[in-house]
Amino acid sequence: MAEIKDPENTILMETTKGNVTIELFPDLAPGHVGRIKELAREGAYDGVVFHRVIDGFMAQTGDVKFGKSGGSSFNPGRAGMGGSDKPDLKAEFSNTNHARGTCSMARSQNPNSANSQFFICFDDAGFLNRQYTVWGQVIEGMENVDKIKRGEPVQDPDKIVSMKVAADAK
Repeated sequence: MAEIKDPENTILMETTKGNVTIELFPDLAPGHVGRIKELAREGAYDGVVFHRVIDGFMAQTGDVKFGKSGGSSFNPGRAGMGGSDKPDLKAEFSNTNHARGTCSMARSQNPNSANSQFFICFDDAGFLNRQYTVWGQVIEGMENVDKIKRGEPVQDPDKIVSMKVAADAK
């Protein structure tokens, strides 16, 4: 089990491939970390599919509108086109490298359009640096992220079973 230094800034994500522990970076991206924790605490990410998974690049999830299996608006054909009902976030770009295990926010062409979708890098993706907001790092379970089914879109996708702030997990 990974050593959790700060339970308030650690995410415990159970996927259909196994558990993943993510250390959050509130000093680097306070608005984005706040949003991730807010949505996790609401259960918004529970059941959300990994809709875009590119080998050697990243696994994307977090569409709480169209990607939440069992949700009223679930639409596999539109997964990746939605977000939450909360306002979009202002970019919090940094010099932090998009290395293996980096968690970063997805967005449209507008730098200030991140909302609920995020991705986890399989390999170094330094070309994304200073263009996407890094908010965390996988500290345990990256081998489970590696097992997530690939595709654009993914057929019969893997999903987040549950996503919680470690401080709330009992």
